[in-house]
Amino acid sequence: MDDEKIMDAEEQEGDQFERNIRPQSLKEYVGQEEITGNLKVFIEASKIRNESLDHVLLYGPPGLGKTTLAHIIANELGVNIKTASGPSIEKSGDLAAVLSTLEPGDVLFIDEIHRMPKFIEEILYPAMEDFEMDLVLNSDGKSRNIKIDLPPFTLVGATTRAGDISAPLRDRFGIVSKLQYYSEDELCRIVNRTSRVLEMPIDEDAARLIAKRCRKTPRIANRLFKRVRDFALVGSYEKITLELADNSLKRLKVDEYGLDSVDIEYLTSLITKFNGGPVGVETIATSIGEEVSTIEDVVEPFLLQEGFIKRTPRGRMACEKAYDHLKIDHMGSLF
Repeated sequence: MDDEKIMDAEEQEGDQFERNIRPQSLKEYVGQEEITGNLKVFIEASKIRNESLDHVLLYGPPGLGKTTLAHIIANELGVNIKTASGPSIEKSGDLAAVLSTLEPGDVLFIDEIHRMPKFIEEILYPAMEDFEMDLVLNSDGKSRNIKIDLPPFTLVGATTRAGDISAPLRDRFGIVSKLQYYSEDELCRIVNRTSRVLEMPIDEDAARLIAKRCRKTPRIANRLFKRVRDFALVGSYEKITLELADNSLKRLKVDEYGLDSVDIEYLTSLITKFNGGPVGVETIATSIGEEVSTIEDVVEPFLLQEGFIKRTPRGRMACEKAYDHLKIDHMGSLF
């Protein structure tokens, strides 16, 4: 496996913007109170027992804070974190390479864990349960098994598709938590925190506008704040006002529901090309030139949550809210 595929926490966290705004503790983390409250108890209990924390599975739509929570868990435990992605672990040696770098109590974070190959899962089982790994070595045409002892560690897995994780793997996680979409008030707090961290003041009504248009997702809220901040800097604004935020979001083609150009294209295609459905997701993806995985993981969850579309056994269908939002009647003509 290439060195770039499995990296330590500092290398894989992304750009400086993401590192600057990421909360470092459960106390700083906004939202998901039930999950963070439980994690605080579980972490404290593991410290009292002087044992590694049970393995943790975090699932939910993208951008809700799964990666951030993984790093916070490591911080709260006072240990190092190593990161990998499911698709990057292609052979047993890849898994052995990352597991061999772990110190006692460390956190191993695997993003997109549902995309790990099945045979890698099976190698991972004894590592999770007994902290040992069986490897098959081939030398001079002969195979032999070797057992590698591992230090106690905590695996934190993250996925947007919990249903794609096999039952045997899921059952080996002692802590399983589903992240929910955020409330407007929580998102407003996140925007205000980002404003303080990046030293760009924002009016409260401007922060709330961004909170309303970020698809109930912190990652999108921070992304929109960053773009609005660009307009503020170039326009020599000392702070972000409501007017500036509104004009900036219009230029970014983010509407009052938080739908962007891809969402609008999806809904328009569903209604005008396929008479509102039902139609398969593969057909929709082809019609708008997007990957099926992008449609299923990024576009549809919010549209379903907000009642713009619904899933049926025969395919996707547009709901009344979608017609109203696009100002299209059920005969396919504009109002």
